[in-house]
Amino acid sequence: MDEETRLEEKEEWEKLEDVEEQLQILEEDRIEEKEELEKTEKKKEETVVAPKIGQGKYIEGIGRRKEAIARVRIWDNPSEQNMQIFVNDRYYTEYFPALYLQKSADAPLRKLRLFNQYKVTVKVKGGGLHGQADAIKLGLARALVKLNPEWRPRLKKAGLLTRDAREVERKKYGLKKARRAPQWHKR
Repeated sequence: MDEETRLEEKEEWEKLEDVEEQLQILEEDRIEEKEELEKTEKKKEETVVAPKIGQGKYIEGIGRRKEAIARVRIWDNPSEQNMQIFVNDRYYTEYFPALYLQKSADAPLRKLRLFNQYKVTVKVKGGGLHGQADAIKLGLARALVKLNPEWRPRLKKAGLLTRDAREVERKKYGLKKARRAPQWHKR
C-alpha cells in the first residue's frame, strides 16, 4: 500500500471516531433529559394537595371483606401529628399487632403520601384481624375518593378500590367441610 491510501484510511477512521463520540454525547444527553422528566413526574405525584374537610365535619366510607365491615371516617388533623388512625377507640398499631396488617390498613394514606394530613376513626366488627384490616383499607380508599375524585386513578391502579369478594364456601351435607369428603373405607 502506498502512503496516500494509508493517510486516507487514517482520516476516515478519525472521522468515524469523531462521529461515534458525538453519538455517545447525544445519547448521554437524551438519558439525562429522560431522568429529569421522570424526576419532575415523581415530584408532581409526591406533591399532593390535601383538601380541608372543615371543623367538626368528616367524610365516611364503608369497606367490607369476608365477614368484616368497617365504617371509616376521615377528619381534619389540626395537630399535624403522624398517622392518626384509631380502630374501635384504640390506636391502630395497638389494635393490629402484626406489621403487615398495619401496612394493609393504612395503605391508601401511604400511597397518596398523606401521612399526617388527616385523622381517621374506624368502627369495625365481624371477621378476623386480616379481614378487618382489608375492610379498613377499602373503606379508607373509598372515603379518600369521596374527598378528592382526582385520587381515584392512583388508588385504582394500586388495587385499593377493588372489593375482594372471596367468601367462605358453605358446608354441604354428606361432606365434612365444603368439599372434604369422608374418608373412604374398602370394607
